[in-house]
Amino acid sequence: MALTLLVIGGVFLDRQNSVINEERARASVAGEVSLVRAKLEGNINGNIQLVRGLVSTISTEPRMKQPRFSALVSNLFEEHSQLRSVAAAPDLVVSMTYPIVGNEKVIGLDYRHTPAQLEAVLKARDTGKLVLAGPVDLVQGGRGFVGRFPVYTDTPAGRMFWGVVSAVVDVGRLYADSGLLDKSLGLDVSIARISSRDNAGTPFFGPDLSGQNAVTATVVLPSGRWEIAAVPKGGWGTAHNNSLLLRLAMIIAGALILLPIVITGRLLGERQSHFREVQSRKAELEQISRRLALALDVSKVGVWEMDLESGDETWDARTNELYGLDTDGGSRSHEHWKAAVHPEDQERAEADFRRMIATGRYESHYRVMLPNNTIRHVRSMGALFSEFDAPERVVGVNWDVTADVLLNEDLRCATLLTEARNRDLEAARVRIEHNALHDSLTGLPNRRYLDEMLKREAAAGFRGTGSMAMLHVDLDRFKQINDTLGHAAGDAMLIHAGAVLRDNCSYNDFVARIGGDEFVVLTSAEDGPLYLGALAERIVRQMRQPVKYQGHECRFGVSIGIAADRREVIDVQRLLINADIALYRAKGRGRNRYEFFTDALQAEVVTTKRIADEILNGLERDEFVAWFQPQFDAKTLEMVGVEALVRWQHPIEGIKPPADFLLVAEELNVVATIDRVVLAQSLEALDRWDKMGLHVPRVSVNVSHRRLHDEDLIRGLLELDIEPGRIAFELVESIYLDEGDAMIGWNIDRIKELGIDVEIDDFGTGYASIVSLQKMRPKRLKIDRQLVDPILVDPAQRQLLASIVEIGKSMGIEVVAEGVETMEHAAILRDLGVDILQGYAFSRPLSIADLETFLTAKAWLEAS
Repeated sequence: MALTLLVIGGVFLDRQNSVINEERARASVAGEVSLVRAKLEGNINGNIQLVRGLVSTISTEPRMKQPRFSALVSNLFEEHSQLRSVAAAPDLVVSMTYPIVGNEKVIGLDYRHTPAQLEAVLKARDTGKLVLAGPVDLVQGGRGFVGRFPVYTDTPAGRMFWGVVSAVVDVGRLYADSGLLDKSLGLDVSIARISSRDNAGTPFFGPDLSGQNAVTATVVLPSGRWEIAAVPKGGWGTAHNNSLLLRLAMIIAGALILLPIVITGRLLGERQSHFREVQSRKAELEQISRRLALALDVSKVGVWEMDLESGDETWDARTNELYGLDTDGGSRSHEHWKAAVHPEDQERAEADFRRMIATGRYESHYRVMLPNNTIRHVRSMGALFSEFDAPERVVGVNWDVTADVLLNEDLRCATLLTEARNRDLEAARVRIEHNALHDSLTGLPNRRYLDEMLKREAAAGFRGTGSMAMLHVDLDRFKQINDTLGHAAGDAMLIHAGAVLRDNCSYNDFVARIGGDEFVVLTSAEDGPLYLGALAERIVRQMRQPVKYQGHECRFGVSIGIAADRREVIDVQRLLINADIALYRAKGRGRNRYEFFTDALQAEVVTTKRIADEILNGLERDEFVAWFQPQFDAKTLEMVGVEALVRWQHPIEGIKPPADFLLVAEELNVVATIDRVVLAQSLEALDRWDKMGLHVPRVSVNVSHRRLHDEDLIRGLLELDIEPGRIAFELVESIYLDEGDAMIGWNIDRIKELGIDVEIDDFGTGYASIVSLQKMRPKRLKIDRQLVDPILVDPAQRQLLASIVEIGKSMGIEVVAEGVETMEHAAILRDLGVDILQGYAFSRPLSIADLETFLTAKAWLEAS
């Protein structure tokens, strides 16, 4: 029966030990995995937070260039992060990157032509959220995780998609900083991406641990989730390394228990019956003694005994060992004990014994100094024991509690360290929160703080007044200071501007820098427009004052847009837009001033938006058509060409001239598209006229400044197969200055090589000089109508035209006069040497059908 119980108990203990070992191992693995997950999550989120500030800046500075971009991103790289590079792709074409060295291949990358990255880019654009992809093979070499941030800008026309910002996180540095490559990590770890069905896919880091009962943890990212799986190196079998010792101990313990039973049974069978009771008690006593010895041995408890009358003491081997004495069974006394106790604890320990033994029980804790100067902590307990006709004795036990004391001390130190770290973390949190809500340069609240303030104040108005006013402040001429004196001077001016705004606003007003050279002032509108106007006037006046910087006198001004609202719940987003519209109006009226948002201004914006929408629809429906105005030889009055002029065939309002839509088209960046439409229609008209036998030598087509910047302009012209000499491009005079743009100059040279004539339009009203004419060598100059009209009555004006004609003749350039209203104009211009005439005296601009009728009837000869 005993053997059966021991076997059952042993099997149960062995299984329990296996379960406990595996649970302990899984808990240990889970702890290490949680640490890796926290580091991985923190590193990725830290990199993303760094880049979010850059995205916010780009949204307020959509025309940012590489130097500004590099200056911003270099600040991010000063932080401890795993960022490898950051690239900005307006209109999905990478135009800026940092660092440039090593990432040259990225410049010019068009995501629309890169299938491997297009899906993530479009997802970021469509969702408006960050998309994290990877690890992927990078264009510039290597592998990394790529976070793509969509960028939107606020424009008068509404919120527009600008492009994406891509941040590359270095794979190796991320894994290393997250502890995954630590050689001391005793785990096999894999990481896989979790799909929408919460199933982990193929691991992109580490081996496949499926089927190994791995410990898992989920890494929550701003864009998706990962699953970390881990098992101990060598498998879970290593968790049972103490099973053999436990089994051996159970066998020994079982043997120790069974052996006395067997011996006692055999002795009882051999002895006489009258000794059975004595032997039975003796066996029980031996059994108890063995158990006590075993218990003392297992518990490492030392037993001592003291004769109160003689002072003699008896120590067992364990007690001698605790006090650092030989276990030779020699006699011991109080002096032996006193010599072993730490000097600092002797008096207290003796006092404890004298005070407590009088109650019959004794307990004390003190330190023992061993011969090798090792300190050991001992807990001693005793009780008064007396027998008949014998002196009183004290029997006690000693425990070595050094491990417990050291553990408690470590726990106390750990607690203190944790509390100190918590204080540091709280201070860091406060600091980070302040930095996240304030501009580091001026100390003013930033755009994020402004957004929170607007949300908080929307319900009850600013400071509970039921109203809110916003002053949108933008510095004028700030870029010139940055470009001439450097960014340090620009920073000094921004600090000065922030101080001016704080000085002129009340302590209740909210002043924020929302990016670049833009500031916002929030205040109450309850004092009315007079107060707001006076506040804006003070700011404008003080900003105009010169500022000294390192011996230089810096001057700049401000334009201010003011919007106010009074209602139960204020639409803060509309207030922002209204203030921005008013600021746009202030800049359009000459800057260095302030403007209030009004209903009329709102109506103008709505009208402009409507026209913009109609223009875009009109381009889709081919509503823009070419009209033509004939040009004639000044001497023979033979037609030498026509000028193509765009007209909008509006479905409701009819034919509309360029003055009604070109300014809005310029803001929409579609003038180049309109130019292409007019050129295509002009080429079709030339082909039609040639087939009809109508002699039209050439067509002059206007080309916008933006289209001359197009790198694909020449390739597009080559596809049109233009006959040399039949097409002329009219360029406004301001396009080509003395220091012209390199791309414009290159395009003009290639245009000439294609046999397309180059003409200068509106000459005399822009900025071209003799030097620029020599560089460009145009085929013709077209004198603006403002110079032609007064020649009938103003001899000086006539002399000026003669000088212009002489300049053109000396350089081999034909001279065209537009705005010829009468035949008297034509005669004077012919006598001055003008080569070609164009104006109402001969014909107004005509549709293609009217021009064909005009050419067939030769109506201009009748008019002349």
